[in-house]
Amino acid sequence: RMVPVDAYGGDDGASMAANNTSAFNCRTITGGSGWSEHSYGRAIDINPLANPYVAGSTVLPAAGWAYADRIRDAAGMIHAGDEVVRAFAERGWLWGGYWTYPKDYQHFSTSGR
Repeated sequence: RMVPVDAYGGDDGASMAANNTSAFNCRTITGGSGWSEHSYGRAIDINPLANPYVAGSTVLPAAGWAYADRIRDAAGMIHAGDEVVRAFAERGWLWGGYWTYPKDYQHFSTSGR
């Protein structure tokens, strides 16, 4: 699904739980206090259920646990070298799946943050 995050009252957690692909959302970074790149329109999250944010034992959205094991290959999952990663890279966008920690498999941004 892809609807404006306003449909979830700007609640990133609710948007992710609904597996909503989203971009602009004026919010803080996950687990922090600074502004997210989503606040500036410089980031997009794709299929968050199948491409969760993983920081140690934290997986967001929570139902994304089934997809935290990236050896798995299921519909909607993004992997290194996939067409979607290449398409964003060709336009100068960076993928959160390449981060050392945390891993943010749903996240693409122009800044790499």
